[in-house]
Amino acid sequence: MLLEQINSPDKLKQLSVEELPMLANEIRKFLIESLSVTGGHLSSNLGVVELTIALHYLFDSPKDKFLWDVGHQAYVHKILTGRREQFPTLRQYKGLCGFPKMRESEHDVWETGHSSTSLSGAMGMAAARDLLGENYKVIPIIGDGALTGGMALEALNHIGEEKKDMIVILNDNEMSISPNVGALHNHLGRLRTHKGYNKVKEEVEYLLKKIPTVGQPFAKTLERIKDSLKYLVVSGVFFETLGFTYLGPVNGHQLDELMESLRQASHTKGPVLVHVVTKKGQGYKPAEEDSTVYHGVGTYKIESGAFKKGTGGAPAYPAMFGKTLIRLAEKDPKIVAVTPAMITGSKLDQFQEKFPERCVDVGIAEQHAVTYAAGLATQGMKPVLAIYSTFLQRGYDQLVHDVARQNLNVVFAVDRAGFVGEDGETHHGVYDISFMRNQPNMVIMMPKDENEFQHMLYTATQYNDGPIAVRYSKNAGLGVSLDDEFKLIPIGKSEVIRPGNDIALLAFGTMVEVAAKAADLLECQGIQARVINARFVKPLDEEMLNQLAEEKIPIITIEEGTLVGGFGSAVLEYYAQHHQLGMNIRTLGIPDYYVEHGSVQQQREEVGLTPENVADTVHKMLPLKKQ
Repeated sequence: MLLEQINSPDKLKQLSVEELPMLANEIRKFLIESLSVTGGHLSSNLGVVELTIALHYLFDSPKDKFLWDVGHQAYVHKILTGRREQFPTLRQYKGLCGFPKMRESEHDVWETGHSSTSLSGAMGMAAARDLLGENYKVIPIIGDGALTGGMALEALNHIGEEKKDMIVILNDNEMSISPNVGALHNHLGRLRTHKGYNKVKEEVEYLLKKIPTVGQPFAKTLERIKDSLKYLVVSGVFFETLGFTYLGPVNGHQLDELMESLRQASHTKGPVLVHVVTKKGQGYKPAEEDSTVYHGVGTYKIESGAFKKGTGGAPAYPAMFGKTLIRLAEKDPKIVAVTPAMITGSKLDQFQEKFPERCVDVGIAEQHAVTYAAGLATQGMKPVLAIYSTFLQRGYDQLVHDVARQNLNVVFAVDRAGFVGEDGETHHGVYDISFMRNQPNMVIMMPKDENEFQHMLYTATQYNDGPIAVRYSKNAGLGVSLDDEFKLIPIGKSEVIRPGNDIALLAFGTMVEVAAKAADLLECQGIQARVINARFVKPLDEEMLNQLAEEKIPIITIEEGTLVGGFGSAVLEYYAQHHQLGMNIRTLGIPDYYVEHGSVQQQREEVGLTPENVADTVHKMLPLKKQ
């Protein structure tokens, strides 16, 4: 086994070129077997096996800097840099991270989990290199889906202008998670179909050099001829117009062709873009045929040579969202679903089939998605923006400037709210409460179960007084029965789930169940806890808060979100503003640090969001007679 000999890039370089395809096969076999146990990103990593081998074979990491955009395709990089034996801990609590991590290895020079950041980071590294008079290669690897992100395009413009030495690898697999969309994606498709471009370009340049110069006008004419031929062969030479030397398209699974292009790039001055065409899921037929399903295999197992997904249990909230939105759109023709490249993840597949004209995937362009929804709202439509909490962060200025400030009726369906488990700190949906709550006009709510969820979605689409956010977990619901008819939920009104006068547990969303279980524990100890489903983070139920103050009941707020600026903070602010001082209040939530990958339960245990910790907190708050 060649793979067992490779624990560093130096060991890789000791192999012959002829042995590298055999190593690639072994890596694919290792990935499939390993991820069948731990889960993880399968298709994307199978697609970059040869590319990663070629990069480490030709360049000198960590002196040469590899920046993996998004980072979910860095498993092969981790294998080749000495972390193969740690793969049984991949995405496990305190184990190997599913994304690049500086503390894991000196070869991880850029941490990420979101798309479109690598080019800006690479430009900064190249600038630092030149300022310090150092000499190394900077090599960002970015997918064609991530290239549609506004940040990536801004960086391309800057890199081309500054002419920094850099090798940009465009990993063109025609996919991100869902199929890519947009004009830039279509342009890359045209490039893929014109493999003779470089040959024609070289021949034209050779012929032009042979023609003697007879004055400036003629020279300009020749240059226009050259440019015209470029555009004739490839409709719009996008990258060369920006100042890059374009190499490709290159077959990303042919090592000899791939390495020749990379060698050529390494000897070219200025910014070079190597257009590498790969196939997601390469080498594993089920993943090749459906790379969307096999993008992440965290809930799969291998049966008869293929990954099989487990079934059973209550439906997850995203699935409930997709089905409910279809029901709502059937009755309301003004509802339009908008998503930034998350048709599949947001469970809008069936909605798209049923309402193709009212389901808009804008690609990996969260800023554009938010403002596009705002534009729809100005014309009386009812845009529902389905977006992960962690990706909404990228559209924050647009939420502030284009939606909340204009008080437009945009529904934010904030998916993956709370801990997300194995994807870790780059993907947790724990900050949106803080960054939305400070905006005038915003309404923020979260359901305790899937039945309340459908009513909240209905309420949100009927709300006409400004932006409204419905947060929901990626996990399964509680399995409750669903009402046949939709009901309006009064804005800003909570509900008492369980009576009690010894202490009040204020929770919402996933934490209502935690509060209810804590109340069960306390009841066994003679303590009667009032469990309140707050429902709304903004506006708060002031009548309920005033009543608790009058009764002088101790209060614990419980939230699966950051404590800084969160729900508990909002309750404390309310009492301070209304001079309700001296109250006995504790806030439970996520402390001011980044919680790393692991299971959701492990993450909750780490920060104390468990029934047992809630009960322990109650004991510390109540007088001895209550204990």
